[in-house]
Amino acid sequence: MDKQQRQQQQQRQQEDGFTVVSLDESFFFYDSLVRRVWIDERKRPIIRVTGSHKHSCIFGAISLDGRQLFRQQDKFNGKTFLDYLKKLHTKFPRCSLFMDKASPHYRSKMIQKYLEENKDTLIPVYLPTASPEFMVMEEVWNIAKRELLVLQYYASFADFKEKISRYFRTKRFGLDMRNYLLKEVR
Repeated sequence: MDKQQRQQQQQRQQEDGFTVVSLDESFFFYDSLVRRVWIDERKRPIIRVTGSHKHSCIFGAISLDGRQLFRQQDKFNGKTFLDYLKKLHTKFPRCSLFMDKASPHYRSKMIQKYLEENKDTLIPVYLPTASPEFMVMEEVWNIAKRELLVLQYYASFADFKEKISRYFRTKRFGLDMRNYLLKEVR
């Protein structure tokens, strides 16, 4: 589908009361730089990491009109994605969902069943494999990880999760999804 066809399709869906929503998920790892410790002024610093391998999964969606929905989970699987999808469907009752082909999106029988039951109000649009340039959410994750993970110290995993939760409750990204969905790739 070329750029003009995608624009026409989006226009028709908006006229029918549909909105366009881009969704994705990302992992935020607590196993990160804790601090630099100088043992001796003449030696290089030692970098300590938590070594915990704990993480938090963030589900996120941004609509064409700028509304957003983020939820934090411990796992990414069919069940947690279905829980998020139901919340998303409540916020956006009629929408086209632009998403990648992650297994829980594409292969989960629970998800396929839910999408089939709601095929008149939820239209999945699977983006081409390995095409992050079409995903506005990829830029959201880049911004969030830069602000939350680079040179940040969290005293505990609970503190880490709370800061992430607060960040996504209050941050407005202001990105225009059209710049991603209508991008021409050469």
